[in-house]
Amino acid sequence: MTPAALHADRRRRSRAAAVALTTVLAGGLAVAASPAYAASPEIEPTFQDGLSQAVFTKAAAEWINEEAWVESEVDSDRDGELDLVHIDVTRVPQTADGLKVPVLMEMSPYYAGGTSVTNWGVDHEIGAPPTEKEAWPAYVPTNRTSPRISGSLENTWVPRGYAVVHAEGLGSGWSEGCPTSGGPNETLAGKAVVDWLNGRATAYTSVDRSTEVTADWTTGRVGMIGTSYNGTLPIGVASTGVEGLEAIVPVSAISSWYNYYRANGAVRAPGGYQGEDLDVLADYVYTRFDQEICQPVIDELRANQDRASGDSSPYWDERDYLAKAEQISAATLVAHGLNDWNVMTKNASDLYEALKANGVPHQIYLHQGGHGGNPNDTLLNRWFTRYLYDVQNGVEQLPKAYVVREDRTLTEYPEWPDPAMEQVKLKFSAAEAADGVGGLTVSRSGSRAAENLVDDASIRASALAAAETSPNRLAYRTDVLGEPLRLSGTPSVSLKLAVDRSKANLTALLVEYPATGAPKIITRGWADVENRNSAAVTDPITPGTSYTFDVDLEPKDYVFSAGSRIGVVVMSSDFEYTVRPAPGTELTLQQSASTVHLPLVGGMGALQSSLRAIG
Repeated sequence: MTPAALHADRRRRSRAAAVALTTVLAGGLAVAASPAYAASPEIEPTFQDGLSQAVFTKAAAEWINEEAWVESEVDSDRDGELDLVHIDVTRVPQTADGLKVPVLMEMSPYYAGGTSVTNWGVDHEIGAPPTEKEAWPAYVPTNRTSPRISGSLENTWVPRGYAVVHAEGLGSGWSEGCPTSGGPNETLAGKAVVDWLNGRATAYTSVDRSTEVTADWTTGRVGMIGTSYNGTLPIGVASTGVEGLEAIVPVSAISSWYNYYRANGAVRAPGGYQGEDLDVLADYVYTRFDQEICQPVIDELRANQDRASGDSSPYWDERDYLAKAEQISAATLVAHGLNDWNVMTKNASDLYEALKANGVPHQIYLHQGGHGGNPNDTLLNRWFTRYLYDVQNGVEQLPKAYVVREDRTLTEYPEWPDPAMEQVKLKFSAAEAADGVGGLTVSRSGSRAAENLVDDASIRASALAAAETSPNRLAYRTDVLGEPLRLSGTPSVSLKLAVDRSKANLTALLVEYPATGAPKIITRGWADVENRNSAAVTDPITPGTSYTFDVDLEPKDYVFSAGSRIGVVVMSSDFEYTVRPAPGTELTLQQSASTVHLPLVGGMGALQSSLRAIG
């Protein structure tokens, strides 16, 4: 037998006494029964060119739709009973006659909507956040997710011979437990569903736990897919090493919650959500019917997230799935927008590097959009066909990286970052005019002058990058590029500077200055100057004393155009992302001891060729 056939045979033997899901009462509400099927057409999963084909019925009315409550191994609402995870199932009628199919699963805390929330204020001195925020209106839960949670994924995948399972995150909708913004309980809730699909966990037909139900219609091979929070949960579940989770496709997903809400000790927001934090998100997704039981748990989130220091801690470490990356065995297709400033690209890049290091089957899809954006249908189909149906379609031999380029063409590369990438170090040279623009050069100029900037958090980064002169930023640029130059990977800066007080934000921008038109911020990086040695440790600084700050910027894949210049802008607070203290903090940069490191395809040779080409 093939491995897939052996697995299916074991599943058949272990589920001889399986109970089919039938008409049930859920919380007192009548749930529609699945249609009865005396006999189904003998249709089998079909594959062509390594892709699963839509040979099963596309008529949703003919599918089997059911719901269940899976018992997890955690009691996060502390009521003395293990939390139940609410799920629904959609599968083809042939599964009622013995056909066993793999599962595509999407887990989300958003199916039941969200509550009204208020973010934390950010206009305050660093280290002195407000202790309270405005209250929000009381939330009134609704019955919107029973008996059907969602219809996502179904039209595409059910006709191809996959069952689709939707699972509500803990504390949301009809699931029990409490939301914890990426805490271990949420991961274990997803693991419980995979365990149930493999006969290792218990599920019930209703919340009263009176009637058990098993999944006799599946092979036990599970794939998880989703975007944002829905894509984060697959990473967490995979980090448990749960048997049966064969493939995941995390889209715009978080691999470390610290890197979502913090950066190198700085309290840093996801783009567009200034002042959001762990507790705010938990409040938003807390949509279960009991609106009191989880308040103590969310209060603990508030107390432990630490908006004062911004330091990493064991509490944040619980939400770092990369710490358990060695347990990830699920084949992973990472997808992310290169212009996603909500879940930033570091989350994708760090996960991808861990997968490569641990020899996990991997591919990456990067596109020019922002938050969200699935790989195309062919990439997804090939991935799930290979790892859920065990069809040997050669995906392992295909290129690992797929990048939608600036002209919207999908380009294949052997790996990401590009194997031809080399880190190139450029040096800063002082501006020739006061508050003007300095140089970025291969060799250092003879000047050892220092330059100052004064923080003003009310001025946006785009305005500072575009300003011809400004006392609130320092800017440095290369000569004009004569040929396009591709960046692939993680840029970084090493800045030697002094601060005139004990606390300050530090922000660096990588900017493209085109021949005409406004400059474009390509990527950014942030740090708290008191975390120069570790994100977990506050090291006080002495005002006026120079220190070296090494700051990674968000990873990118970008082509600088011929005729443009590469620029670096150094500033303090970032209006859109950091805490915004009162203006006036002064930073003094020593250019002779400061550098930028750019991951350029072709390395120094490509840069020098581009600079020479203009002549």
